[in-house]
Amino acid sequence: MSATRRDPAAVVVTGLGLVTAAGIGVKETWSQVTGATAPLGVQRPPSLQDLPCDFMYTVGGLDVDAVLGVASSRLMDRFAQLAVVAAREAVADARLGPDIWDSTRVAVVIGSAHGGLDFFDEQQGALTARGARRVSPRLAPLSVVNGAAGSVARDLGTRGPSLAVATACSSGTDAIGTALQLLRAGACDIAVTGGAESMCTRAVFAGTCNAKALSTRTEDPTAACRPFDVDRDGFVVGEGAGVLVLERAEHARARGARSRAAVRGYGAATSSEASSPVAPSEAGIELALRAALTDADVSPGDVQHVNAHGTSTVMNDLVEGAVLHRVLGDGPLVTSTKAMTGHTLGAAGGIEAAFTVLALEDQLVPATMNLRTQDPRVPVEVVAQSARSARLDCAVSTSLGFGGHNSVLVLARD
Repeated sequence: MSATRRDPAAVVVTGLGLVTAAGIGVKETWSQVTGATAPLGVQRPPSLQDLPCDFMYTVGGLDVDAVLGVASSRLMDRFAQLAVVAAREAVADARLGPDIWDSTRVAVVIGSAHGGLDFFDEQQGALTARGARRVSPRLAPLSVVNGAAGSVARDLGTRGPSLAVATACSSGTDAIGTALQLLRAGACDIAVTGGAESMCTRAVFAGTCNAKALSTRTEDPTAACRPFDVDRDGFVVGEGAGVLVLERAEHARARGARSRAAVRGYGAATSSEASSPVAPSEAGIELALRAALTDADVSPGDVQHVNAHGTSTVMNDLVEGAVLHRVLGDGPLVTSTKAMTGHTLGAAGGIEAAFTVLALEDQLVPATMNLRTQDPRVPVEVVAQSARSARLDCAVSTSLGFGGHNSVLVLARD
């Protein structure tokens, strides 16, 4: 691997923050994800009543007004609130803050697929029902996709680049990849990066149901998301946020910071040949995976673990499994953690990158919950039933988004 600890372009992870349906905070979330227990947080929001898929994974037990303060929380849509909570944990974990860093050298890069779409939908209803004067003046700042990035930057007091990435379900991974590039280019010393999402919009759920992408297993929603299982029938939406603090390795070393993992490489590619905007493409996924391995100077045989996109849709799992096997062979232990968090859309890349760091730290691959019988057409080894201990030095996290976005991160023990 070319990116060693003494490489001036090396980038390391020094902090993690998580807010998911599996738990609030890294410790609680990881304990739930690696435990052999049923998924938590599957709810039936009233706005989804009577839809073919009327359930989703939600974050429970989080009082944002108490955590953020009423005045601050009212200036954010829920996806931004989740991002700020996760970012605070990540920065504290990295032992950073305004009294330590040069705020002009700290970047914030947060991905989201939908931004404040729920608030926009709510205000559209107010406009239709009660007229223009009833639309909130906060509509624009709360509904834009950069709301999370801006809110995190304001909350932390950073003054470096603040960017939003919107590449559907690849947004979180692409945000981390963008942060990696900023750090390598010397545009910042520290980057607070990841993804955030909270979307429960009836029209989007209805359309995604009609596209046959969502599970309709309404009789048993906690078992509905079952990646790589022969009986899978679609994904289940979740809300959440995953934030990482990345630093130039030299900067982290100079302040005596703990490196939780190294970010070795990033690759992205577009599936321009896909038959539709929602169809996964083997060619696009393979291009992104090979690009990430090349960027990391890692051979396929070096990869021991993959946190797969693994949505639980029939085609995604078939296509992704085929590419992983073709490029990486039989070696890596594969998992999808979405049965524990739901598919958090633009937040997924941030959450799953954090899980990949934790897997490397603990030498533990989480199980793909709800996987009872692996689809025989999926040719990779998927960890099921319970977490598995393994020697893990290098791992990959993959994200695939509507519109043909494919993104891959390579992470390694440092």
